[in-house]
Amino acid sequence: MSIEMRHEKCTGCSRCTKICPGSLIKLKEGKAVILHPERCWGCASCVKECPAEAIALFLGEDMGGLGGRMTVRKDGTLLHWTVTKPDSSVQTITTNSLDSNKY
Repeated sequence: MSIEMRHEKCTGCSRCTKICPGSLIKLKEGKAVILHPERCWGCASCVKECPAEAIALFLGEDMGGLGGRMTVRKDGTLLHWTVTKPDSSVQTITTNSLDSNKY
């Protein structure tokens, strides 16, 4: 499992730099970069925080993703989790963040 930075989408807002619990993300030339990707444990905090969908969680075989990528888009209290599979098909799952502790 790893994080993928898509520099062409990054707006340089720095929200990911503040949310990363390992302080691994920095801004370099106005774009977010992970300085030591091998230290990332894949918590996906940065993925959920990025408003530009510039950060994706790589879903390897260990996650059952076979190379897919997941991004998250916020819309009020809704989280739209979008998985792009290796065959380019897309699946989106929407959850309400207010229900996160419901069960």
